[in-house]
Amino acid sequence: MPRRRLVRVSSPAPGPDATPGPDATGPDASDPLPPAPAGPSGTPGGAAPWPADLPRTIGELRESGWRSVPVAGELRRNAAARIAGGRPVVEGVLGFDDTVVPQLENALLAGHDMILLGERGQAKTRVVRALATLLDEWLPVVAGSEINDDPYHPTSRFARLRVADEGDETPVEWVHRSDRYGEKLATPDTSIADLIGEVDPIKVAEGRYLSDELTLHYGLVPRVNRGIFAVNELPDLAERIQVGLLNVLEERDVQIRGHRVRIPLDVVLVATANPEDYTNRGRIITPLKDRFGAQIRTHYPRDAATEMAVVRAEASVPAEGVPVAVPAYLEEVVAEISQLARRSPHLNQRSGVSVRLSIANFETLVANARRRALRTGEPEAVPRVSDLSALVSSTQGKVEVEALEEGKEEEVVAQLVAAAVLVVFRRRVVLSDPAGAVADFDAGKVVHTGDDLPSADYLAALREVPGLEAPARALAGGHGESPATLAAAVEFVLEGLHLTKRLNKDASGTRALYRSRR
Repeated sequence: MPRRRLVRVSSPAPGPDATPGPDATGPDASDPLPPAPAGPSGTPGGAAPWPADLPRTIGELRESGWRSVPVAGELRRNAAARIAGGRPVVEGVLGFDDTVVPQLENALLAGHDMILLGERGQAKTRVVRALATLLDEWLPVVAGSEINDDPYHPTSRFARLRVADEGDETPVEWVHRSDRYGEKLATPDTSIADLIGEVDPIKVAEGRYLSDELTLHYGLVPRVNRGIFAVNELPDLAERIQVGLLNVLEERDVQIRGHRVRIPLDVVLVATANPEDYTNRGRIITPLKDRFGAQIRTHYPRDAATEMAVVRAEASVPAEGVPVAVPAYLEEVVAEISQLARRSPHLNQRSGVSVRLSIANFETLVANARRRALRTGEPEAVPRVSDLSALVSSTQGKVEVEALEEGKEEEVVAQLVAAAVLVVFRRRVVLSDPAGAVADFDAGKVVHTGDDLPSADYLAALREVPGLEAPARALAGGHGESPATLAAAVEFVLEGLHLTKRLNKDASGTRALYRSRR
């Protein structure tokens, strides 16, 4: 039964965190990765104070029975628990259940570093960030450590000296899982100092020797020790900088120039990249690519239903103001535009057609309908076919036309919109009497439409051409008594009759006139 959907914005209630404790096996699958709330000074990363029942010293930690587990093992354990419980290993990702997720589960169970390869807008970053929810909620570190030193096996000089001096009385702090995920967008100006570290000249100026390990300023990777580090758009990283990650992936340590020290690290490295045949900005050097345990290929939604599910989850539509009801058939049109664009010979398929196109088009469709309602004073905004002309602005910047089609962007977009409407019309509308639907037009009747016309104009036209009433009310379903909803259904039927060559259409801007083909 055709239906409409009221668009509302609300914040989902956060799921409860797993009960914290030294033997916690990780968060529940439904938990988002919450930002660590503000806490007192002295806690790592400004995170919230940890639960009072957690150990405060290394001695208490030993007595509690807590055991140190490598990050890869921690992810493996928590991923295995979710898989065994029938829960997804990553939340908020749609359309990957039978393709990407099995590969991801294998990589986690194997303890591999991984690279996600795919075109723009394929939820690569979403997947990577969701991996942090597989970490245990709290992790003990040597108090004051910059690189999350393991209380049992400290690696930085600061932590080694402190543990040697204070023994079991060494205080420990607990780091929330939200502070154990680090991310860097690769840019050409990224340096080794950014990723690995450098000598801190201020510490040298304070009187320390250059050879003193305490003069080091740690980069992003060491600071995420015992966590997950992600590099977005890895090919954009200069090749000489990529070399700096070789040791991280294979030997699991970092070397900082000017020092004869090798700092062991416990990091799971995850990267994202576009296919090499698409990006000309750089490449992943072969030795680095060889060190990733798994390369996972992502993809766009395979069908319109999945596409629309992503749109509903991601679209930002303000809840205040005129309420908006989007007919289900127009939702399908928005999804079909992207599906057809990914198969269009007029568009550059190497660059991809992002799901962001569907999201932006949906938001624009809603905005245009709401703008009309504000101008006409109607209590409800319902998008119509005439609102689809507004999608040119939200589509052009997200698709790349082939060289032969340059200068024809608006024409290409119009063709995609018309094709999508036709697909949905044939799926949604069944004309029991096609001749009866256009009989009034053959008698000389015409219907004017436009994105600025009030719904009352459409209802008046319906009285003039009663042959449209049956298919329009069937399309509107149980909401046919709403003037705005019925007006949207009337225009959709009119456009479908035009696209199936039963009516002629004279268009000018957002206005159109439907008339007989005779």
